[in-house]
Amino acid sequence: VQLQASGGGLVQAGGSLRLSCAASGFTFADHTIGWFRQAPGKEREEVSCISSSDGTTYYADPVKGRFTISSDNAKNTVYLQMNSLKPEDTAVYYCAAVQLGLCSQKVLVIYGMDYWGKGTQVTVSS
Repeated sequence: VQLQASGGGLVQAGGSLRLSCAASGFTFADHTIGWFRQAPGKEREEVSCISSSDGTTYYADPVKGRFTISSDNAKNTVYLQMNSLKPEDTAVYYCAAVQLGLCSQKVLVIYGMDYWGKGTQVTVSS
């Protein structure tokens, strides 16, 4: 099982980045893929998720309206389009997967994820 996050970088406030999470080694369509982030000195927090089975999405309040998650099941890849980036979005972003056809805050926070990828650094300068 492998989850490979990519697409991070350095961007000015107000800019955009698109993160990708390429998955392999499991049945993508049976899983919900989530994005999490961890800023220096802070706890990891959930950002967004998408159900690969029905396309249901969830966004945490701090990113709602600015981030968009999407899934390309043919490529086993989930994308996180991040627009209007703010310095407080600076963090290491991780993608993770859980074998569940549901996407919600409860799934991300309470149920837990089965697989995790290495993170990708996003730095937003002011």
